[in-house]
Amino acid sequence: MDLSLIEIFKSVQGETSFTGLPTTFIRLAACNLRCSWCDTTYSFGKGTPFTLDSIIEQTKLFACKHVCITGGEPLLQKNVYFLMQKLCDENYIVSLETSGSLLIDEVDPRVNVILDIKCPKSLMEHKNEWKNIALLKSHDEVKFVIQDFEDYSYAKNICEKYQLFTKVKEVLFSPVFEKLATHELVEWILKDNLPVRLNLQIHKFIWDPLTKGV
Repeated sequence: MDLSLIEIFKSVQGETSFTGLPTTFIRLAACNLRCSWCDTTYSFGKGTPFTLDSIIEQTKLFACKHVCITGGEPLLQKNVYFLMQKLCDENYIVSLETSGSLLIDEVDPRVNVILDIKCPKSLMEHKNEWKNIALLKSHDEVKFVIQDFEDYSYAKNICEKYQLFTKVKEVLFSPVFEKLATHELVEWILKDNLPVRLNLQIHKFIWDPLTKGV
């Protein structure tokens, strides 16, 4: 039973409520979206096949209790469901970063889903799978990547429409790196008194923003 991987590495989590925690990252190959601001286009390729057992063994060698399954779009590969189940069975704290374009109904309930909702400037808004909202659990998180005030207003309206502020553990507002000044997004959040978490990609401040495997 294989999965096609782009990379597997140990670093600190750069985003979400797990920011700063030592984490094993398992980046799966392929993506069904083409977001305008994508910073992981190298994940669009075929990748390298790894058996689930070899992924588990490598994860053990990294010795982190946190594991993040990311991409690309991890849910394109059906064997990822078995990987997440195995990792949870091994008592890892597992998070899944998914684009929100595919249903999350088969994801192990122990997994912390980090669900993207695409804003207009991503050019992928039409790919949002709205059925996912009802599938979110109280320990899940929803992320909006925001490029300008139009995106901000969109994200705010979606949160209010679907009562996301009280539905999930965290609502994450992330400025598009080097396109939206962080202080502008903060000013909008504070003006509207939104109960969201500012979500900065701290790995881009620790290392060069183009560095892979961090």
